[in-house]
Amino acid sequence: MRKMLALLLGLSLLFTCSAFAEESTAALPTKDIVVLFTSDAHCGVTKGFGYTGVAAVRDQLVKSGCYVTLVDNGDAIQGEPIGTLSTGEAIIDLMNTVGYDLAIPGNHEFDYGMDRFLELVSKANFPYLSCNFTKNDELVFDAYRIMDYDGVKIAYVGITTPKTITSSTPTYFQDENGNYIYSFMQGTTGDTLYASVQQAVDAARAEGADYVVAMAHLGIAEETSPWMSTEVIANTTGIDALLDGHSHSELEQEKVLNKDGNEVLLAACGTKLANIGVLRLSTDGTLSTELYKWGSSVNAADLFGLTGPVQDAVLAASDALSAELDTVVAKTDVDLIMKEPGTDIQLVRAAETNLGDLCADAYRAMSGADVAFVNGGGIRTNIEAGDITYGEILSVHPFGNALCTVEATGQQILDALEMGSRKTPGVNGGFLQVSGLTYEIHTYLPSTVQLDENGLFKSVDGEYRVKNVMVGDESLDLEKTYIVASHNYMLKSGGDGLNMFINDPIVLDEVMLDNQTLIKYITEVLGGVVGAEYSDIYGQGRIVAVDEAPAK
Repeated sequence: MRKMLALLLGLSLLFTCSAFAEESTAALPTKDIVVLFTSDAHCGVTKGFGYTGVAAVRDQLVKSGCYVTLVDNGDAIQGEPIGTLSTGEAIIDLMNTVGYDLAIPGNHEFDYGMDRFLELVSKANFPYLSCNFTKNDELVFDAYRIMDYDGVKIAYVGITTPKTITSSTPTYFQDENGNYIYSFMQGTTGDTLYASVQQAVDAARAEGADYVVAMAHLGIAEETSPWMSTEVIANTTGIDALLDGHSHSELEQEKVLNKDGNEVLLAACGTKLANIGVLRLSTDGTLSTELYKWGSSVNAADLFGLTGPVQDAVLAASDALSAELDTVVAKTDVDLIMKEPGTDIQLVRAAETNLGDLCADAYRAMSGADVAFVNGGGIRTNIEAGDITYGEILSVHPFGNALCTVEATGQQILDALEMGSRKTPGVNGGFLQVSGLTYEIHTYLPSTVQLDENGLFKSVDGEYRVKNVMVGDESLDLEKTYIVASHNYMLKSGGDGLNMFINDPIVLDEVMLDNQTLIKYITEVLGGVVGAEYSDIYGQGRIVAVDEAPAK
């Protein structure tokens, strides 16, 4: 059956690995070395290839005579209920069963707290690597690992995005006094990260590495600049290939010039195991990258009837959760969206959507606040019209954040809106969906938001892009105190760099998890049905983009 999988995927030629054919003075393998990589699986254990399909592809390559190494580039343990309800442990158990060789932490590996992440690391049968994740200026993990393939040495260097400081919960990286004791070499120019990567690459080369492969969770989204994978390549030397994650991009075989003007291969495999990334070192010394792609809506294990220990483990983990997750908790008469229909564009991170309105309304209604904010990055999936299950609610809000309210000034509210919209019309996880207020974003104006070295809000040094903010029927009063509802991630921990509220007086402190907030709003306030008031997928006109200056 696994041979059928390879044939039907059109991979049979790729799975035929060469034998050593000619003499060379360079370090050449006696048979092809294949590095399979996954990234941003986000608990999609039965999506696309699924972990069962990943194991089958790996096993087929080994059977055909290749050296094979399987690595993960982060964001594996968070994203769906199986991760949320087990706080990541079910995913680590499955990765152990699959037989991963190496992994790096992505930003979402920290979403259950630092103590929990380090506990999960101790349960993993594979090492984590990162050349730029430190505690009190000391590396938490090895910066790299060299693997020997019959005399050919490949170094794997781990790189974690410095964006982690704000895209996970900032307080997780602080001590009890609010001082940052963990770092990802963030800085403000990128130079600190580039130096840490270069140091690891140079050390690996000095230790005898013939090739250097960067395992990165960096991405190519402009909001992460100056820490994009392309920028790291352009500012370093000695990397042969960079296998990327974080931005959910699909890059098959890009070539980026490094600091010396030499080509470096760049590949990325998307999300939810829709693809398996492949780096191949052939016996003639040629390096190439590609994606094994899965185009069916049915996962590989179900389509081909794959069996074995990995599938047994996946089914056992899924069955344990299915009854609870399949429970119907409400109904919607309309499609609720966070993605632009027909695309993978996460609209909720750039503009108003009806699901964004619904989630923000839930925070305001269940707290009695004047206004409510929900960060677009905290809303993770669409809900189609029909029954709403508990599993769908958990997929919308997978982080387990808790409802809080604080007393905040109108100026702080304005600063939060300005911070959230600084990238508009580009996407930003900190873009604010709102309830109880409306606002305009004048996108023809450049953002003048200033950030500190950790990516946290510092000031607005010029004209505000956000204008005409209305709370109900009244203009926002910058001097007035309002009750603001959101979650602990933003209000108490400065998530997405929105740190203007963290010292404000707390009115309600973590009174209800985000998923329960949404369920209770739909069932208790809306009578169990999301109806016509949310029928427009682009929302109710709470957020208006103004792309030209008004005529004078």
